[in-house]
Amino acid sequence: MSGTEEARMPVHHVLDRYRDWFARSLDVSPERKEEIYIELCRSASLEDVSYWLQILFSSGIATLGLVLNSPAVIIGAMLISPLMGPILAAGLSLAAGDIILGLRSVVKLAVSCLVALTFALLLVGLLPFKEMTGEIAARTQPNTLDLFVALFSGAIGSIAICREVKGVVTSIPGVAIAVALMPPLCVVGYGLGIAFSVGMAEGMRAASGGGLLFLTNLVAITFTSMVVFLALHIDTEKVKASVREWNKKDRECILCENILKRFHISHRIWNIGSLRSRFLLIAIPIMIILIPLSQSFIQLKREIEKKREENRIERTAKELWQQGFEKLPGGAPRSYIDLFSVSQQAEKLMLYMRVFTSKPYEPAEKDEFARMVAVRLNRPMESVGLQLVEIPTASSELAARAGEETRVEAPPTVAELQMKFFEGVASALGDLQLPPPARLLDYDVTTSAADPLRLTVSYLSEREIEADAQTLIASSIRIRLRHPNAKVVLRRVPSLPGRLIFRRNESTLTPANTDLLDRAGEALQQRPKLRIEVIIADGKGERMGIAGERARSIAEYLASKWQVSYDRLRVSESSELQRAAILKVEMAGS
Repeated sequence: MSGTEEARMPVHHVLDRYRDWFARSLDVSPERKEEIYIELCRSASLEDVSYWLQILFSSGIATLGLVLNSPAVIIGAMLISPLMGPILAAGLSLAAGDIILGLRSVVKLAVSCLVALTFALLLVGLLPFKEMTGEIAARTQPNTLDLFVALFSGAIGSIAICREVKGVVTSIPGVAIAVALMPPLCVVGYGLGIAFSVGMAEGMRAASGGGLLFLTNLVAITFTSMVVFLALHIDTEKVKASVREWNKKDRECILCENILKRFHISHRIWNIGSLRSRFLLIAIPIMIILIPLSQSFIQLKREIEKKREENRIERTAKELWQQGFEKLPGGAPRSYIDLFSVSQQAEKLMLYMRVFTSKPYEPAEKDEFARMVAVRLNRPMESVGLQLVEIPTASSELAARAGEETRVEAPPTVAELQMKFFEGVASALGDLQLPPPARLLDYDVTTSAADPLRLTVSYLSEREIEADAQTLIASSIRIRLRHPNAKVVLRRVPSLPGRLIFRRNESTLTPANTDLLDRAGEALQQRPKLRIEVIIADGKGERMGIAGERARSIAEYLASKWQVSYDRLRVSESSELQRAAILKVEMAGS
């Protein structure tokens, strides 16, 4: 056909010609289009028992893989990928304007999500440990990049479905792993389980993050599959005629059609509106989802820029140190850097360095180094500070001069070295985070011949940190300390000592009550960061003022025996208790 004849044709005829050419280029024949349409219609059926088994099993595998922090197990759940069928069917319904297929695919997706969420929720409720693992946390902060991954994956997934079997075998597994529909859905179930059993705020954060990632994947795949099916011209008149004949024999299609007729759906919208309205129907959710995704992406970008700046500062500082401070005037080695870190304190950049040295550095040398770093970084001189921890080596020049009559600068005392050592530990563990609900209280460092370094970390929690999580925390601490042989012990401080029971209309403490108060008072005396919350019965059904008397009895006992000041005691009343008080140890300021 000539260019003139093509110009005279209606626009939609010209587009159909290019769509048919694109389909032929991908070896998608008219017969294959009919097969694809009917296969996706079948995938929207609610009667497929094997599909529901796949939903249950993939949900269970994904949930356990997330809780166990096992990428291999999670990938197994990804490969099952049962949700791809109804999602692609939804994309085809938008491309073809098929309201019956659209209704069936939406219903199946909704029921599928409900089944997967319920099963994940039950599993989380039955598990004895509910720690936030790295695999779960990784799916609670999606950003714009996740949207583009889902868009690309949805496009290639649609193409793989449309092509003959020769391409599907290699493409579909990769698409399933890239999109990962089931794991974020199970993160929602995990979050809901945590919200109901541990803490509402923590659980809802995880559930909302996982839900946003799942919606991102769902909407993006639907959109790109719609575009691909439009480009391949799946909805030819011949294909639509075959599908209508197939619908007349399918019970679910007949049921949907009867429901639509019962609600007097106009025949004008049997095809889902115009193509423009269908694009808007899927494009608007993408625009809405982009708002929180963009915010997460901006935050990720800031973190990357911060890390990049810290790396630049570290390279600059180490280069200056090696050029002017690493060697003695004669060229002999003087020191080498063992540990380097950067922190921003208000408007001041603090450089923390730990060096092994044969000759201590003078204050003037330290000031000069900080000045040189500030100049190289184009910062004001007073905006850069240096904290230098020096560890003398066995060949220290100070040791050689120890017997000289001429007094030189004294070597660091044991107390000074000890103080610098503890400062180094404090800097290394300054941002240590424990898995919720555990909260770091303090740590104790000891050294001995048997244990060169023993670190006992005390944390406040309602339950013990799971064993696998303790192993990961201990490994992280050893890496931070750069001491692979350090012995790390995690010790839990219970946050719920128990319940105090009072006799009716009495405020006298029983021996059982004083035993619980002694345990709480001892914990507060040893750890200044703790305080006690007392939730006490409001005294309904008893004499007036009994609740206040019980609160005073508790406060006076703790103050007299354990010197617990009143500002470390928080009292509240509850109508759900009767002649009782719940004693809870918590972090001050929480």
